[in-house]
Amino acid sequence: MDWKLAGTTFLAVFLAELGDKTQLMTLTLAGSSAGKRTVFIGAASGLIASTLLAVLAGDAVARVVPIVWMRRGAGVLFISLGAYFLWDTRGG
Repeated sequence: MDWKLAGTTFLAVFLAELGDKTQLMTLTLAGSSAGKRTVFIGAASGLIASTLLAVLAGDAVARVVPIVWMRRGAGVLFISLGAYFLWDTRGG
C-alpha cells in the first residue's frame, strides 16, 4: 500500500469536506437525534459509497483518457467554477 498516497488522499478529502453541506447535514441529524452512532454509520457509509463510485469512474475514464488530459480538464473545471463563484453577482 502506498501510505503517502493514502495520507494525501485522506487529507484532501478531510479538508474538502470541512464545512461542506454534507457535514452540516450530518451535524444537524446528530444534534436532533439520540442515535449518534447510527448517524455516524449512515454518513460514513454514504461517503464510502460515493467515493467508491468516484474511484470506479476515475479508473474507467483513465483507461480511455490519458492522465495528463484528466488533470488539465480538472484544472480547467476548478478554475472555471472558481471564477463563476467569484463573479456571480446574483448572490445565491
